[in-house]
Amino acid sequence: MLRAMAQPQIDDVEAFNDRLAREHDIDDYYDRSSLPIRLIEQRRLKHIVDLVDARPGDRILEVGCGGGHVLRQFPKAKLTGIDVSGVMLEKAERNLRGYDVTLKKGELDELGIEDDSFDAIVCTEVLEHIVDPDKVLRGIARVARPGARVVITFPNDTLINQLKGVILGSPLKMLPPFQRLEWGGDHFHLHVWTIAEMRTLLARYFVVVDERFAPTSVMPIRACFGCRAR
Repeated sequence: MLRAMAQPQIDDVEAFNDRLAREHDIDDYYDRSSLPIRLIEQRRLKHIVDLVDARPGDRILEVGCGGGHVLRQFPKAKLTGIDVSGVMLEKAERNLRGYDVTLKKGELDELGIEDDSFDAIVCTEVLEHIVDPDKVLRGIARVARPGARVVITFPNDTLINQLKGVILGSPLKMLPPFQRLEWGGDHFHLHVWTIAEMRTLLARYFVVVDERFAPTSVMPIRACFGCRAR
């Protein structure tokens, strides 16, 4: 059973996300984080690409597209990226030059996107930052065509926080790979789920058909769910 969670309150969603973007540079994260983090994120990106299984000309939407690092994995698709942060969208515009991409600022249900519009939708490392994840998932289900591939990923904060506690309580914290444990802006997370809880949440809206983990299923720091729209 999915435990009930208190609804967080954010007075200015755009300002909240712009602050995250400024304090935790997404380009820096992908390109210059420590080797363990880069390896985990490379694995996550590979899982996303495999689960999306894009065909040339597919219409692919990313909800919470950030700096465009995920969308640029699909150079032959017709891309749409949405984000509430203007700071992030400026980065995405630079990173996606030359792609067939449309970038939109705002929340999914406010942008006038028609029902059944996309062949695949990605929402990766986003739901934990959102006040109302159910609203976003409902919106994704609405704009996905029947049978569309939907890929949702999230950080397994239950495990991550346990690992951080071990590292901070040991000499490992002095080693370079572990000196920036808050690189990803975990203090901006509004929700924490277990893998089982996320599976239950997604099953409200989609058919979960595949699960993959980064770096491995033994150490599932990132959980990636491949779903089908009903």
